[in-house]
Amino acid sequence: MAEKNYYSIDPEGKIKCMKCKVPLVKSGAKFMYLDNGFPVEMPVCPICGFVYVPEELALGKVLAVEKALEDK
Repeated sequence: MAEKNYYSIDPEGKIKCMKCKVPLVKSGAKFMYLDNGFPVEMPVCPICGFVYVPEELALGKVLAVEKALEDK
């Protein structure tokens, strides 16, 4: 099965929503995990609301927060 791309990065380094064909903008978003919410500022599609989470954030800080919450 082919992998679906939700975003692209243009030569200038801007991230674009593949569905809406528009650049993402920094906006407020909320990570939810085990009934806890964490406000964050992330690149978001202004049309469909797709939130881009960089791999280093997902595997770094987010993973650390998940482990901390699970240990409670």
